[in-house]
Amino acid sequence: MKRLSELKVGRKAKIHSFGNDDLFLKLMEMGCVPGEMIKVEQIAPLGDPISVSVAGYNLSLRLDEAVTVFVEEIN
Repeated sequence: MKRLSELKVGRKAKIHSFGNDDLFLKLMEMGCVPGEMIKVEQIAPLGDPISVSVAGYNLSLRLDEAVTVFVEEIN
């Protein structure tokens, strides 16, 4: 299992769980629910933020938010 912040551009994963209860509800409202497929679309030049595709739309996450999302990478 990896953190979403560790995935490279173009990689896909399945959301497993969240490491921070404070951000849990916010991320769930944005479509980041356990079992949902997520793909890293872009990473900003300095590494923050990252753009992901989840639940049929693009979402921009700050690095401190992406660190709290645990995923299972799909090869």
